[in-house]
Formats: sequence, C-alpha cells, structure tokens
Amino acid sequence: MSRTRTRTAPVDQACAAAIEPARAAAQEIARPGEVGEHLGYESEGDRIGTHYFACLDRAYRNWRWAITVTRASRARNVTVSETVLLPGVGSLLAPQWLPWSERLRPGDLGVGDLLPTSADDDRLAPGFTETSEDADQQMIFEYGLGRARVLSAIGRDRAVRRWHSGDPGPHTPLAHAAPAQCSTCGFYWPLAGALRTGFGVCANEYAPDDGRVVAADHGCGAHSEAIKAPPSAEQAPPILDDLGFDLMVEEAADAGPVLTGSVDDADSEPLGHS
Repeated sequence: MSRTRTRTAPVDQACAAAIEPARAAAQEIARPGEVGEHLGYESEGDRIGTHYFACLDRAYRNWRWAITVTRASRARNVTVSETVLLPGVGSLLAPQWLPWSERLRPGDLGVGDLLPTSADDDRLAPGFTETSEDADQQMIFEYGLGRARVLSAIGRDRAVRRWHSGDPGPHTPLAHAAPAQCSTCGFYWPLAGALRTGFGVCANEYAPDDGRVVAADHGCGAHSEAIKAPPSAEQAPPILDDLGFDLMVEEAADAGPVLTGSVDDADSEPLGHS
C-alpha cells in the first residue's frame, strides 16, 4: 500500500529575513499609516515565501497585507514577487456573487431595458403542449395570434401568492379600513380564466389601485356602495333652540339705601334723609 507524502517546503532563511523589504513593498501600495505590525512568515516553496502585515485601515478590519518574496537559485538578493491584501479571521467580506438574473428585483427594469426569459423558466409552459382546462387556447383558434409559451401552473401559483400577500391583498391597512371588499364593488372587473374568482382589476379612477390587479377581498374607501358616515358626537355642530326661553331671575347687588316716597309728596322728607 503506497502512501502519499506531502513535501514540506524548507524555509529559505534569506526570504524569511526580508521583513523590511516586504514592509516597504506593502507601504508602496497602501496609504500612509495602513501597514501595521509583522504577523508572520509562511514558506510557499523553494526560495519563496510570504510575509504578512496587519492592515490598519478601518474599512478592512482583520485583513492582512500579504507580500510574497523570492530569490533566484544561488542568488543572495531577495526580490518582491507579489503584493496583495487578503482577508483574515473575522474580516468583513462581500456577499457571494450572483448572476444578474438572480440579483434583479421588481422595479429594476427601466425604459429601453430588455429582460430575456430563459428557455427553462418554470413559470412558463409551451403553448402547444398546454392541455389543462385553464390554459389559454387563443393560439388554437386564432392562427398567427397564438403565443409560443403560456403561463404554467407554477407561474400562476406564484402570482397568486405574490398578489394576495402584497399591497393588492387583504392584509394592508387600506383594506382593513375599507367599508367593504372589492368583490362587491361596481368598479371591480374580474379577471378571466382560473383567476376570475380571486382577482380582478380596479376601474375606479379615484381609487388608489386604479388600473391594477387587486384581490377580491381587497378594499379601499372608494367602494361604489360606500355611504357617507354621519358625523360623530364630537364633530356634530351645536343645536340652538330659538323657539323657547327660560325666565332668569337675577338678584340685585347691594346698591345702597332704598328710596321711598315720591317727589310729588309735599309731606315727604327730602330724599336721602330719614
């Protein structure tokens, strides 16, 4: 039984001692003050090794400057072979790269942009093989107006979940405050096909969802049968009764001595005298 042995590269003393030349190479590619202490040396092969220095840049915390040095056979001078900044333990890394088709989000498509659909998109099915009762059979009856692919069952289910759980669905503050749901509104235009019972299009120009697909149990304040609510007690204006009156008796204040008699009475004493 043969065993595979991994040959350990011997440490080249000249390369291992070239700390200052490696530091100078790191300082050439780094900004001032970004090269920190020497973190160690690692042998890469015969007469070649890498020196590591701490990176002091706050944006690259726990990263390391890696400077690879080497020397030719029978040569005493060590030269710099490669300089690079490498991540270390606990360093902040960029997320894994994704192709553009997976990074795309709703609303990213702009004017003039093209979004090709892959041939194996599971949201679509070939029109000439779609035989379900809910399939669009336009291509069969109208020659030249058919579509090469139609919405598959997977694509339809994804659309139903997306619409019902999003803004057109019943779980929004707008729908909760609505007087009734869209299915009872005169401006609700049901979709055709399998989605007819669950979704429709709003045709009320004053509604926030005008021209958009909404769930049957969605709703808003522009319902066709909405009735203006009577004002509450706090908002009702005061009622004035101008047909009746109450007799109010007011007690006279202390106005001094009471005058008696008459100015025409000759026997009476002058006013103000007892």
